[in-house]
Amino acid sequence: MKRTRYITAVLLIFAMIISQSACGNNGGRDTTKITYPTFPTTGVTEETEKPSQTETTSAQIQTDDAQWTILIYVCGSDLESQGSMATVDIEEMLEADTGSNVRFVIETGGAARWEHRGSSSKRLDRFVITGGREEYLGSAETKNMGTEGALEEFLVWAAKNYESEHMGLILWDHGSGSINGVCFDENYNNDSLLLKDISKALASASRYMDDKFDFIGFDACMMSTLESAIQLAPYAEYMVGSQEIEPGYGWDYRTIGDYLGRAPATDAVELGKVICDSFYAACRDIGEEDSCTLAVTDLKRIDDVVAHFDRFAQDLYNATGDTQKISAVIRTIYGIDSFGANNEIEGYTNMVDLGEMIDAGRIVSDNAIAARKAVDNVVLYQVRGSEHSNACGLSTYYPILIQGSQELKIFQNICASTYYVGFVDKIANGLAYGGEIDEYDNYDIAAGIAEPEWEGVDDVQTGESPLISFTYEPQLDEEGTFWFQLSPDGLNNAVAVEAMVFLLSDDYEDAICMGLSTDVLGDWETGYFCDNFDGYWFALDDGQVLCSYLAETGDGYDVFTAPILLNGEEKCLRFIWDYGNTGEVTMIDVWEGISDYGAPGKIGNPLSIGDVITPLYDAFVIDTGEEFYYYGEDYTYYGDNDLQFDIMPDGDYVYCFVIDDIYGDFYTSQLAVMTIEGEDIYFLDELY
Repeated sequence: MKRTRYITAVLLIFAMIISQSACGNNGGRDTTKITYPTFPTTGVTEETEKPSQTETTSAQIQTDDAQWTILIYVCGSDLESQGSMATVDIEEMLEADTGSNVRFVIETGGAARWEHRGSSSKRLDRFVITGGREEYLGSAETKNMGTEGALEEFLVWAAKNYESEHMGLILWDHGSGSINGVCFDENYNNDSLLLKDISKALASASRYMDDKFDFIGFDACMMSTLESAIQLAPYAEYMVGSQEIEPGYGWDYRTIGDYLGRAPATDAVELGKVICDSFYAACRDIGEEDSCTLAVTDLKRIDDVVAHFDRFAQDLYNATGDTQKISAVIRTIYGIDSFGANNEIEGYTNMVDLGEMIDAGRIVSDNAIAARKAVDNVVLYQVRGSEHSNACGLSTYYPILIQGSQELKIFQNICASTYYVGFVDKIANGLAYGGEIDEYDNYDIAAGIAEPEWEGVDDVQTGESPLISFTYEPQLDEEGTFWFQLSPDGLNNAVAVEAMVFLLSDDYEDAICMGLSTDVLGDWETGYFCDNFDGYWFALDDGQVLCSYLAETGDGYDVFTAPILLNGEEKCLRFIWDYGNTGEVTMIDVWEGISDYGAPGKIGNPLSIGDVITPLYDAFVIDTGEEFYYYGEDYTYYGDNDLQFDIMPDGDYVYCFVIDDIYGDFYTSQLAVMTIEGEDIYFLDELY
């Protein structure tokens, strides 16, 4: 869970308020302010070694006649050590009625603790499962499963010993998209397999195989990307993967095994459909079908996608010479479907839907329609829930908020088009050039002649974006409405307008953040925006408001996230506001967000009766700027997922606009000070 970047930008403005004693004197108003109780600030053991399992049956399993061999590289990570999820999937394979025509060949490792008998945190273990029986094939000294060498060794060994008519490969663990890859080994500082690592390991294994893999799948989050497909295409016919975070326990291996047992002569496309359909059904069983995605991609057609995307990317790059048009494209991209998380609290993955991004560029590219058609043709089958009803099946990288220069260096080496690298380079350097990216000449990069230097993009956020300018500065009118009007240049450079609200403590020593409100009225044609604040906020049914941030938008609904303690552990509580239909606000689940090493936590973790929720609030000491968490009261969950809109507690508050620009910086307005009394709101007539 992250701390929002906006907090620091507001600190200096708060200092001005205190120095001018603006809040210290409330003009004689007799207001009652809430004081939330403050709880103490909170700051795997190694398993007991199990005896080695040499064999699970009375006789060695005979699998020489198998028509299908599916290799599964199981990097258990915390999914196993904290949830036994890998063990559950292995048990599903054992339950499958595969007969002798199908075998799962497995390597396990990468977890600090294993529930599965025969697997250990101290070594890598190999097994074969067929016909409901499991044979232990041996072990090797522990190695980092997040390295090319470990994957290569497994693939070469399997190719030499277990090749069959049909071959599949599944990479099992956390996935993070195109940048940080898949298989995060928790025994080696969560090191992961990058896409280039996977490609190199596959190249080595291919020398020992007669044909390509029928399919390569990712039972992992967010790996159905254009960049993944490009790296896998030389070594497999098809790819199966998800654009979104995978809920629950991932793929349904019992159904997969049962199907192959009944139809061992099936092809990879039909198998891929079964994988997708059974995954969707499993998501539906745990109530997570709305966010579900899984797709079968024809890797034989990926070259056609790359060719069309390159022509589209060249148009996109050339359009950077027209500030107004490219600004409209970028603003549209910010509103398309994205995956994982791309918000202040949960973190950023910077993965967006490839098809929708191409659609966003239609106003500057005559090649966009052909590129979109190529994408639609390469995705042969997919399942998708209501939250991703327009998802095309493949994602790509877009720098919504760059997480450092290393991210861009990785992307440069896997990108489908040098023109797209040039476009991303212009976006990354947009702030340094005052938004005038037409003046930034990087054609050598776009032409593939030179490599970009990314070091200057690590610290681009100021909270005082020079790209946001006004015809009328933020101000209060006579009726107490807080408003502003962007200048034409400011409007071109703005991508989003929200409002941040802080509660001031009784003694005015602390400021407690209530989150970001999207309830701002605006006209993107004229640049006029004003507050629509009515004092109501998302709240638990005991009246405690939640520190809420927008996570994603949809057709008639918004998904929000709020930092909480769940039974004493930091989590993000996700909830949905169905404003287009029922108007209800409903809790979805809890999860960890994006880790510091780039892996998303598993979603699909419902609350259980008796769970204790403690709301968390970003806060700081106004005089010193020291940041801390403010703790709400413990709330016990008894099975009701409904949240409510509740009036915020009586007290003094501070309200400011936050305007994001198209290059990753933002502008924080002056602060309006207001008092809430019941359902009445009073603004002071000065800004600070």
